[in-house]
Amino acid sequence: MKERTRLDTQISSVKALQSEMDDNLGLLELGEAEGDQSVVADAEKSLLTLKDEVAKRGIASLLSGEMDGNDAYLQINAGAGGTESCDWASMLFRMYMRWAEQRGFKLSLMDKQDGEVAGIKSATLEVSGENAYGWMKSESGVHRLVRISPFDSNARRHTSFVSVSVTPVIDENIDIKIEDKDLRVDTYRSQGAGGQHVNKTDSAVRLTHLPTGIVVACQNQRSQHQNRATAMNMLKAKLYEREMQMKQAEKDAAEAAKTDIAWGHQIRSYVLQPYQMVKDLRTGYETSDTQGVLDGDLDPFLEASLAQKLTDKADGKKVAYEDID
Repeated sequence: MKERTRLDTQISSVKALQSEMDDNLGLLELGEAEGDQSVVADAEKSLLTLKDEVAKRGIASLLSGEMDGNDAYLQINAGAGGTESCDWASMLFRMYMRWAEQRGFKLSLMDKQDGEVAGIKSATLEVSGENAYGWMKSESGVHRLVRISPFDSNARRHTSFVSVSVTPVIDENIDIKIEDKDLRVDTYRSQGAGGQHVNKTDSAVRLTHLPTGIVVACQNQRSQHQNRATAMNMLKAKLYEREMQMKQAEKDAAEAAKTDIAWGHQIRSYVLQPYQMVKDLRTGYETSDTQGVLDGDLDPFLEASLAQKLTDKADGKKVAYEDID
């Protein structure tokens, strides 16, 4: 039923675009026949808007991967830079929440560790919505911030790094076996505002997969049993994503996205000082609207990443975003 609803929505949207195009073409012909330039201008404006919408739908049609339609786990970890990086992690946390809310996605906080002075050391969100993983998967990597530090009394410029990891929420019918001997289970008290159970029992759970070193944690459920079950699902998702990355690496000899959270490994730079610019180092897309990006305007970056996959199979040339019909 979920798949049928998704397909019905896509078909209806295509039919609506076709109907809108036909209506505007009819208005255009009518305006030209009667010499009414205002009608012609309105029809042309609507057709240009429609062209942009069709181009975006063309980009979205690239979300055809096995897991692209799934929900996603978004994990943020502060890296090199101490308090600066913890503050930068909280800024990214806010940016992704804003972006998800603008798309109407549902957010669930799975785990959060506050920084010692400010910001957060790490956080994990579950993002639920149509093609959530497909849209967000390109965000995995190291994000670099350059700004005048609010924590430096001498107002010096600082560089901070934060890693972002996006993994799909896997379906229950995908069988991933995890042996008990390969797991280390740690329990601790949840962080929160308090309540009947919060902070009073060791209900939070951290799982470490010993063969791979993958660590996941969950503290948002009311019981240790629920937190463990959720953490196990997160671990399975990370193991699945790891396997997919390994297979992809074998295909194109590309190194997996996991790198040091430090200089030289960033996928995107956010420069707030001495000038304003956000630039993706993989696609080359950049904008000077840094505040808009930090407020959740990520779609141009995500679309550029998907558009990069459109290549001319004959000669390997990239197809520009504007060339999509």
